[in-house]
Amino acid sequence: MSPGKQASEREAAAPMAAGARLEAMRRRVRLSRLAVWTVIAAGPIALAVAITSTPTTVEAATPAKPTAVRTTAVAADPAGTAELFVHAWLRSSADDVTSAQARLAQSMAPDVELPDPAADAQSTPQSVTAVRSAQRADGAWSVTVAAQYSDGVVRYFAVPVAADRAGASFSVTGAPGVVAGPVRAEVAKSSYGVSVPEGDLSAAVGEFLAAYLTGAGEVDRYLAPGVSLSPVSPAPYTAVTVQQVSAVEEAAAAEQVPAGGTKIRVLAQVEARDTGGRWPLGYELALTARSGRWEVSALESGTALDGGAR
Repeated sequence: MSPGKQASEREAAAPMAAGARLEAMRRRVRLSRLAVWTVIAAGPIALAVAITSTPTTVEAATPAKPTAVRTTAVAADPAGTAELFVHAWLRSSADDVTSAQARLAQSMAPDVELPDPAADAQSTPQSVTAVRSAQRADGAWSVTVAAQYSDGVVRYFAVPVAADRAGASFSVTGAPGVVAGPVRAEVAKSSYGVSVPEGDLSAAVGEFLAAYLTGAGEVDRYLAPGVSLSPVSPAPYTAVTVQQVSAVEEAAAAEQVPAGGTKIRVLAQVEARDTGGRWPLGYELALTARSGRWEVSALESGTALDGGAR
């Protein structure tokens, strides 16, 4: 092909290529605009679809739990009601229904007849004490009451008593009945089986109880560190003498005070005196050895069969 012809063809192809590039650019612009509008349109549509397609979840506010108030159940105790009724009933008479005792007895048990004692009868007891309460059914009780008279006679009355659901109110439901008294319970062997000889331990017990009951000396000097105990005030006795000391632990019988920290429990039988006479008393104590001496670490009046560990 001649050079002139080739130049002519190149000149003709140039406008065609330029037009093709221009058309391609226009297509890219149109596609770009379409993409932009698609994205803009898709935003609200997608939001609308999300709202309509997603189920609405309403989270209920957790209700505040009511504060639990602990109440202690009141244990039914009809003993006092039965005791008061028998006290008034034994002191009343059908011949005098207007007396204070008769009115009290009738107010507590309107359907119960009053007694009719003879003119010279000793019907008024010195003391009336409830000694046992037994629940027979739901709300129904039987209370045994002891009436002691001046001549030493003791009569026992069984009183039927009803309690309300709360155990706070009681009512005598029938006439009292005379019954046999409760038998003496068998007592287990005492755990204080070690005899304590005269010595440091007996002396410590005697000095402590003398200070505790007569005011002779300071109680604090006989107490272990950290123990607080006030003496009986006013002092009821003028003298206290140890009669016997028994212990639970064998260490209490040793001739010398054992190593510091040794703990023992003892039962002291003492004789207390005042202007009114002589009184045999019993005291349970816990003692601890420290620096070659015995110190009181606990005290309970009376006795405990198991040694009263504290």
